[in-house]
Amino acid sequence: MKRFFIVLGLVLLLSGAWLSWECFGPSTAFSADQYFLYINTGMRYDELMETLKKDTVLKSPWLFSWIAARAGYPANIKAGKYEIKKGMNLLSLVRMLRNGKQIPVNLVITKLRTREDLASMVGRKLECDSASFIAYLNNEDSLKQYQLDSNTVMAAVLPDTYTYFWNSSASRVFRKFYTAYKNFWTPQRMEQAREHALTPVTAYILASIVEEETNRRDDKGKIASVYLNRINKGMKLAADPTVKFALRNFELKRIYDKYLEVESPYNTYRHEGLPPGPICTPSEETIDA
Repeated sequence: MKRFFIVLGLVLLLSGAWLSWECFGPSTAFSADQYFLYINTGMRYDELMETLKKDTVLKSPWLFSWIAARAGYPANIKAGKYEIKKGMNLLSLVRMLRNGKQIPVNLVITKLRTREDLASMVGRKLECDSASFIAYLNNEDSLKQYQLDSNTVMAAVLPDTYTYFWNSSASRVFRKFYTAYKNFWTPQRMEQAREHALTPVTAYILASIVEEETNRRDDKGKIASVYLNRINKGMKLAADPTVKFALRNFELKRIYDKYLEVESPYNTYRHEGLPPGPICTPSEETIDA
């Protein structure tokens, strides 16, 4: 009998040690340094487990489920992008998912030309797909609160690095763009725009044309002055980059006469004044110039 209890005690001790190791020791089964787990909005627990098994993320999926159930996680799944580091233990993993501690995603805006370009970028980086985002950018009712429309909406998108959670909605993504836009237009910049009879939006539109005309810093202010003079004289801008935008052909090296006949409000050879919206996202340097 004594030997039985000794054996039982050893079994329990070893079982406890094994369980502790499984809970607190390395639990990942992948070879890379990390695995990014994407949990879509509305994903069910069984779908999550299917993903973890399919991608061979965990050594013991059943033990993960056992711990998750006791932490109340199956009923509290939070959408997001999560980084599971190689060697992470199960308790830390369940706690991270239960608390919704997802990693941020950077959206780096450089020079974009169209709303579709922006929507495509958002769709590649965030849960919000490109179709949903372009629908938001085309929704006049959504944009009315920002005093923008589907033509001028890109004027609120300044080249910069924007940080989001992966499951950010289209409205939240744009709201951060607009906040940065409002912060950019300081009283000093507003006054400089007024001196040229420009608003933040029209200054941005003009800057977008200058951005497409030249990369030379010293030339930007000169080109802007030429266009401002034409506007003040009631002349057509006759800006080649606006023709490329009207044609949606940004690879054109030369603008032939036949291209100048394209009917578009963006063709400044046919229509006076600035086009109805920007033709790219100009740099801060170009806007200031």
